[in-house]
Amino acid sequence: MTKPAPTPEPVPVARPETAPVAEADLRASDADRERIAELLRDAYAEGRLTVEEHSERIEAAYGARTLGELAPLTRDLPAHRPISMAKAPLAGPAPLPPARSESPSMLAIFGGASRKGRWRVGSHLKAVAIFGGVEIDLSDAVFESPEVVIEVTAVFGGVDIKVPENVSLQGSGVGIFGGFDVKEQTSADPYAPVVRIKGMAVFGGCEAKPRRGKKLKEWVRKQLGE
Repeated sequence: MTKPAPTPEPVPVARPETAPVAEADLRASDADRERIAELLRDAYAEGRLTVEEHSERIEAAYGARTLGELAPLTRDLPAHRPISMAKAPLAGPAPLPPARSESPSMLAIFGGASRKGRWRVGSHLKAVAIFGGVEIDLSDAVFESPEVVIEVTAVFGGVDIKVPENVSLQGSGVGIFGGFDVKEQTSADPYAPVVRIKGMAVFGGCEAKPRRGKKLKEWVRKQLGE
């Protein structure tokens, strides 16, 4: 009796190995882009970049898709820190507490009202001071809009407004037997928010100015520049 021929064993097919992705081709995160933008802001403040160079590099940083596109933007700066996922610290800074939600209006009548610290500021804020005082500090606020309009009414009272030094500040108020003083400035960062002060002061005053040494580092950038 003839024995059946043995069935040949299947020959294993070699699978092509997947080549590792080069670090320069890795996708950049929002944190990577923001880190480079902060370095560029510092370099501009130190006089290492001109207004045009800073504006061009900031735009390129926020439009970068890979780490390789980000690297050249700070290569010629002393504060350059290479972006490397392998060298990145495993533990980051402690997370900040959540920002407070506040009313879009403030009222002080024969008294005072103050708002400072980490709070969410929207597109519009109304401040009324009648025989009283209102203090608004945006230094540590979280901006949720590309433009913040603060409408001021001061009657025999005063409104004091402080903003981070790296945002744009504009004013169009009127003083009637009083003062409406807004120290205007234009930020070199095209993605920075704009704070506009308007209204009037009657036998009272309104003062708005940058708070030196305080820079805005947290805002909803996708609403501002993308």
